[in-house]
Amino acid sequence: MDEKVDIERMALHSGLVVGGRSRKREVTYASLLAFALLSTASLLLRSGVFTNSRSCTSHLSPLEQVLVQAPLTARSVIYFRLINMGSLDGHNDFPIWTRAYYQNHIYQSNFTSRGNLYGQVDFPRLQQGRLGAQFWSTYVECPRTPYTTANDSEDLYHEIIRDSFQQIDLVHRMIEHFPASLVHASSAADILRNFRNFPGRISSLLGIEGLHQIGTSASVLRMYHRLGVRYATLTHTCHNHYADSEAPSEPQHHGLSSAGEAIVAEMNRLGMIVDISHTSFATQRAVLALSRAPVMYSHSSAYGICPHSRNVPDDILRTLQKNDGIIMITFYPEFTNCKSVDKASLSDVADHIQYVGNLIGYRHVGLGSDFDGMAHGMRGLEDVSKYPDLIQELLDRGVSVEDLVGVIGGNVLRVLAAVEDVALNSKHILPLEDDIKPFFK
Repeated sequence: MDEKVDIERMALHSGLVVGGRSRKREVTYASLLAFALLSTASLLLRSGVFTNSRSCTSHLSPLEQVLVQAPLTARSVIYFRLINMGSLDGHNDFPIWTRAYYQNHIYQSNFTSRGNLYGQVDFPRLQQGRLGAQFWSTYVECPRTPYTTANDSEDLYHEIIRDSFQQIDLVHRMIEHFPASLVHASSAADILRNFRNFPGRISSLLGIEGLHQIGTSASVLRMYHRLGVRYATLTHTCHNHYADSEAPSEPQHHGLSSAGEAIVAEMNRLGMIVDISHTSFATQRAVLALSRAPVMYSHSSAYGICPHSRNVPDDILRTLQKNDGIIMITFYPEFTNCKSVDKASLSDVADHIQYVGNLIGYRHVGLGSDFDGMAHGMRGLEDVSKYPDLIQELLDRGVSVEDLVGVIGGNVLRVLAAVEDVALNSKHILPLEDDIKPFFK
């Protein structure tokens, strides 16, 4: 009996089923998600990423170990019903939507399993979308006064920092109050552990969207990290003390400032992913030349398809490949179909994923929807319930299961684990200290 037949017999005996082409739509997505968990766990173990106390995947059952090594194709995949994994999304603005429309009041009937929240996100639709992990953006808007080096005052940022802590607190309260839907995560190991131990719950990590949210203080950045923030976007739609955004046409620093170079090094030391969505091309090139860890675009797309300044040109994508980083493809209509925003669709998002995958390898591609960061979702990706449709579209186009395993979450887990390893190897580096005004004059 050959290996494939033996594996199928074991799967059937264990309550698993094997689906071929005729039952493709019933099984391929769930099969892919199940294999993603097992394949990612095996990959990280074999690569030596988890060689210390963070490891949580060393107890795969014999059946799981066999399944990990099973030869798979896009049309014949083992349906592992015992594990309810899901995609990992790099960017979701549900927290700021909750602030804007519900004033951060979550102890009300709308925030229940019945859902019915305004926007693109609520718990029932998250469940339908089979989301397994999410970076929740704790976004706070830029200062109303445009940034210049002349007004680089701490007073400008006090309210922004307070609001940022309120948004971080909001996510923590959501996790605590909705334990059937959400579970805390702050590392790649946490996510894998949650996939195994808490099926159906969304592993919840945090990001901040712009270093205006730390003012001019590395101390604030470190406090965010202690509270679970695992990536920081260097800019939003404004320049700041550290870096230039893509939005204002006139640069302030022509990339990173000297303070920006120092804060990137501090993020590497901390184990916080450097996110370069929203930044200028000069900033992106500077970060990719400087960072000791893989970097992320949490929600951007391919400039080669849609030439928008929020998207990434081919030459920078090739540099991202050398950095071993990741671009999380956004579902934002304006950055997806530049020729006809109103006609932006799921098919266009799939085009961006394939474009980048073919250019630099699917190893460097993920999903970064930006749901609740847009007025309306595009056709076919109207809300968070639609991830399975995108995965099916990519399968129908012939993207391999192995590549899709990375796109739906394996790649960003690799990046997060690599960033953590850089931090583990940076224990000898002292923290970046703030320059404090003299107390006594």
